[in-house]
Amino acid sequence: MSDGQALSQLIRTLQAGGYAFVTPGGGTIAHNRRRRGEQKPGLRDIFGWSLEFSQEDIEPQLFDLAIQAKILAPSEGRWRSLVRVSSVEGRLFAHSAYPPRASDAVFLGPDTYRFARLVVAETRHGGRSVLDIGSGAGVGAILAAARLPQAKVTATDINPAALSLTAANAAANGQLIELELCDGLPSTSQRFDLIIANPPFISGRFGRLYRDGGGDRGMEAPISWALRGAERLQRGGRLLMYTGSPIIDGEDPFRRCLEGAMAERGLRLEYDEIDPDIFGGLLGRSDYEGVERLAAVAVVIRRP
Repeated sequence: MSDGQALSQLIRTLQAGGYAFVTPGGGTIAHNRRRRGEQKPGLRDIFGWSLEFSQEDIEPQLFDLAIQAKILAPSEGRWRSLVRVSSVEGRLFAHSAYPPRASDAVFLGPDTYRFARLVVAETRHGGRSVLDIGSGAGVGAILAAARLPQAKVTATDINPAALSLTAANAAANGQLIELELCDGLPSTSQRFDLIIANPPFISGRFGRLYRDGGGDRGMEAPISWALRGAERLQRGGRLLMYTGSPIIDGEDPFRRCLEGAMAERGLRLEYDEIDPDIFGGLLGRSDYEGVERLAAVAVVIRRP
């Protein structure tokens, strides 16, 4: 059994045993880790809160699978899992352990839950070809595949670790996803009925692929993915994006950019601010000088 197959089997075993865990933001995780640190760890502590544990704290079958999956690291005579397993829309997904500081960390958190709800809503309109740009743990691609069983679903990411987790999560959830290692869109000229994306949008070089949006105030990746993705839509196709946008003096430069670009291309834009204030702690950084708030936004681009 390969390490990916072992991870998929571990996820399936957790699912069969009724395991569930919702991953909150970093502050909430840190609080719960402090609060729960003195207790005997259970599965949610091990695979949810990323707490250390002893071998006797876990069932032998799960421990053996975790060893085969190469997701355990020794820690002062104990063990810690290098992945977390989180519930999204009734399914389990493996992603990087807390804190996700490595350059190739694969993130899943509150933004993922917002994105997942948007994907579920948009797939009601159907589609036979789906692309998930920057798939991360594969949540969007796997939810789309499950809801559109006749569709061919492709997931791309620049991070090999992300594609490995997407593959394991897809197998655990019984979905077939085509994977391509690339920056943004796949190399072929294929067009798609539905493109989904949750790009990085944080400004500054944190050295983490899932986080660094690049360009002015982190907007390079969201703008590039939206414009390039829009060019690859079939007639009648849609592009769904969840991202963050810096609001400056009450104005949204990302929205203004997309409105002009889509008007020039004859495409339809739907733009919705779904949370007015996210990641407020970043505003003191020099990268965000002049930014009054960061907003979570949902974008839908339609090709008539």
